[in-house]
Amino acid sequence: MDFIRDFFVNLANAWTTWISGGLPPWAVTVVNYLVVGIILVLMPVIATLTLTWMERKVIGRIQNRIGPNRVGPWGIFQAIADAVKMLIKEDIIPDNADRPVFNLAPILIAAAAALLWAVIPFGRGMIGQDLNIGALYLIAIGSISTVAVLMAGWSSNNKFALVGAFRVVAQLLSYEVPMVLSIAAVVLLAGSMKMGQIVEGQVVPFGLVLPLALIIYLLAAIAETGRAPFDLLEADSEIVAGYFIEYSGLKFGWFYIAEYSNLMAVSAIATTLFLGGWRGPGVAAVPALGPFYFAAKTLVVIFVLMWIRGTWPRFRIDQMLAFAWKALVPASLANLLWIAVMLKLPVPPGVQWALMLAGNIGILAVTLGLLGQAAQRHAERQGLVGA
Repeated sequence: MDFIRDFFVNLANAWTTWISGGLPPWAVTVVNYLVVGIILVLMPVIATLTLTWMERKVIGRIQNRIGPNRVGPWGIFQAIADAVKMLIKEDIIPDNADRPVFNLAPILIAAAAALLWAVIPFGRGMIGQDLNIGALYLIAIGSISTVAVLMAGWSSNNKFALVGAFRVVAQLLSYEVPMVLSIAAVVLLAGSMKMGQIVEGQVVPFGLVLPLALIIYLLAAIAETGRAPFDLLEADSEIVAGYFIEYSGLKFGWFYIAEYSNLMAVSAIATTLFLGGWRGPGVAAVPALGPFYFAAKTLVVIFVLMWIRGTWPRFRIDQMLAFAWKALVPASLANLLWIAVMLKLPVPPGVQWALMLAGNIGILAVTLGLLGQAAQRHAERQGLVGA
């Protein structure tokens, strides 16, 4: 019964004990790192196969359609059929492309998507490496995808790909600022950058104490993953397929895998930072419940992001950048300053958290009010021009 209570950790310990019987300690370490590496490689593939089917079903329901229903029961094998079709396509490289950079870009973007999972805790003791700079690691690894997309757009020798790459610089770097500030708010409240300690510190989920930081993070995460309504990097109606227009076959597949792996990763990070991670009722008595709580919370966040994609139209590039710099960045800065001040007050933690919540609601109300006034002024100007 004790084995079942903490099944996943006990299983890992039993595996280590088993291989230790016939291998020296250094070989055991190498084998364990190889197993973790294989899991990190498989995570993006599993995420893609699962989320493509889920997203098609969700978007289909939003648009009053059925979604995939031909390949397997309920269309669950549609993603596998698409993967087979993609793998048998010809790999074409443009004549004037910069071949080394062109070939390296999809590998780099897929590697960055896989490395994000190294510091995400799925349960108590279930983490690849609980770095003391885990939050900083996530920010650093996440920025690699920007470089990879720039490499893909520039090396393709295609004007549409190049325009898509230029938009990367504007969009991803703009929305990385509020994302970093929202993560910094959580780090301040937790007093640590270790992902495990951040989860342990959430007696109350930080998303309830810092709802504004959670909202800003989710909006920035949508932009960072290049999904609607912030999908200007690959806007089909404007620049065809964007930065990876010249890619086909397996190389195109790496970009596709990276997109859905990033979708699952940012949702898992939101769960870890704001929703209590693997914490939930009964976890103290049965730690094996932790990964199931973590998976359920992550799926809820993924569904919300898919819901937003299916219901909101795409922003113009000027609207998107103005929203980042005139709304999200000032709100996140004000929120960070408010949290820092509240943490210095000589009052009990419960009072501090209540004041933080009140400040978050106040900053959110002011931001929404200013956005409403800006929209009204824009509408009045449009009316004057029309007259």
